[in-house]
Amino acid sequence: MDWDELAAVYPVIVLEGCDGTGKTTRASALAERHGYTVLHSDRLADGTDLAEQYLSVLRLPGKIALDRSFISEIVYGTVREGRSRLSARQAAELAFFLADRGGVLVHLTGSPEMLAERLRARDGYAPAMERLCALLQAYRDVFAGLTDAAPIVTTDTTV
Repeated sequence: MDWDELAAVYPVIVLEGCDGTGKTTRASALAERHGYTVLHSDRLADGTDLAEQYLSVLRLPGKIALDRSFISEIVYGTVREGRSRLSARQAAELAFFLADRGGVLVHLTGSPEMLAERLRARDGYAPAMERLCALLQAYRDVFAGLTDAAPIVTTDTTV
């Protein structure tokens, strides 16, 4: 399914993937071409009811594209902090709600070498290849656990 088809079918598109996969670029294109409101999710403060916060965003009316969301919380929380602040059950409930809202999870991925090149060009720095590979695997694992909860489209942005 291409991006125009996704935009025609899904009022909510959650763009997820490790740094450098093109989430922000894709979200901007969805806004420009299809009128999506783009919401970027940074790490929320400790003590925040994360599940409720993400749920409130998913409840927003209209066409929305989320540039990161609850999946990044799980992946980066686990990799950086050794634990996620969201449980697997909460993630599944959010994914089910997204599906009920008519939304889709888009898993942006790519080769670690190409992602490292992009990050160095953009930020002047890229994590070690081992870390990039761990992040890519963590995203694959989380998406695999949600296959029955919401529609998922996986796109390699480095080919």
